[in-house]
Amino acid sequence: LKQQATDAQIERVPMMRGRLVTLGGRPAADVKAPEDVSWVLEGDRGITYAKAPPEGSKVVQGEWWPEDYRGRPLVSFDRRIAEGLGLKIGDEITVNVLGRNISATIANLREVEWRSMGINFVMVFSPNAFAGAPHTHLATVTFPNGSSADLDARILRSSAQAYPMVTSVRVKDALEAVNDVVSQLVMAIRGASSIALIASLLVLAGALAAGQRARLYDAVVLKTLGATRARLLSAYALEYGVLGLATAVFGLLAGTLAAYFIITRVMNLSFTLDLSGALLASALAVLVSVGLGLLGTWRILSQKPAQYLRNL
Repeated sequence: LKQQATDAQIERVPMMRGRLVTLGGRPAADVKAPEDVSWVLEGDRGITYAKAPPEGSKVVQGEWWPEDYRGRPLVSFDRRIAEGLGLKIGDEITVNVLGRNISATIANLREVEWRSMGINFVMVFSPNAFAGAPHTHLATVTFPNGSSADLDARILRSSAQAYPMVTSVRVKDALEAVNDVVSQLVMAIRGASSIALIASLLVLAGALAAGQRARLYDAVVLKTLGATRARLLSAYALEYGVLGLATAVFGLLAGTLAAYFIITRVMNLSFTLDLSGALLASALAVLVSVGLGLLGTWRILSQKPAQYLRNL
């Protein structure tokens, strides 16, 4: 592998499967964890042991164990997961590995950067916790400058020939599949948004048309009293601007609250507020409201007042 990929970064860590049995003296089945961390309690989890903190993680509470540590088994926990499970430094957990219960004390909590796509685990044990236990190895091959499909295929073939029992996965293919799904989802959302936008324009046009007769008589009376066309246009522009601004503010608040609820409650992701696109859409909505309103009002101002005054 190193001969075929001389510029690749190869990372390899031991891995076992373990199931959480107790958390701080409580049976795992009795722990009511939030939805975004409850997956840790469901079935077996990947666990590992290490002498130093894994790459992509940083110890934020407590201290890491020495490289030659030989005392009671210790474990490092992901900080967010630990807080969701009600765990803190000094608590004891028990995991079942290969049918054997192993207890360990939480020595430190880590901030894990899962988006780095590196190898990381919720639980990292001190090496003496699994001394002599059989385990597998998990390895990643990363090309800092990118790789070609031919090179990836050669590496997969050579790995399969040398280690027939090893399963290889090309992460790039999985990411491309996810990107395709997300792209289709974005297109569907844009299509639905376009339909909603067209419908809103039709509703706005209908509302302006419904009030056209009332505005016609108002314009006739004001022109008779000496109002100029410029003054009337300014008044109507102000009216339509306030109407569009109120609608835009309501839509902005309602859309932001709906997005926050869906992102945090439904998709269980972190919400980041970015108003650049929303403010641009709101400004365009106000301009469209004023433009459509003045477009319908221009014909009203062109009418002669005599024929309408006779019907008042």
